[in-house]
Amino acid sequence: QVQLVESGGGPVQAGGSLSLSCAASGQPLSTYAMAWFRQAPGKEREFVAAISRYGLTYYTDAVKGRFTISRDNAKNMVYLQMNSLKPEDTAVYYCAAKSLSTSRAANEYRDWGQGTQVTVSS
Repeated sequence: QVQLVESGGGPVQAGGSLSLSCAASGQPLSTYAMAWFRQAPGKEREFVAAISRYGLTYYTDAVKGRFTISRDNAKNMVYLQMNSLKPEDTAVYYCAAKSLSTSRAANEYRDWGQGTQVTVSS
């Protein structure tokens, strides 16, 4: 099992940028596929981005070209760079880990962080 702690959320104006970080401990991050999900009030948790153990990246269409997921296995860190933020990006953002391959399905991820709030004002 891997423990995950997100940071970097906060308030930002539309068009601005935020960089989220996810610190992992307990297991080497290199053995996990990692992902970011988000959940807005009253909505289901949704897939945002994922990165495989080999660095392949995947994004939901709503964030393509604006968000970038990356990982630093040596530091046991995963990042989500968010640019050109929109009010509809407002949500709690969660880091998640699963063994083997990536997935867009939240229920396939075993380990989750506590989340970090991102609030984008217009």
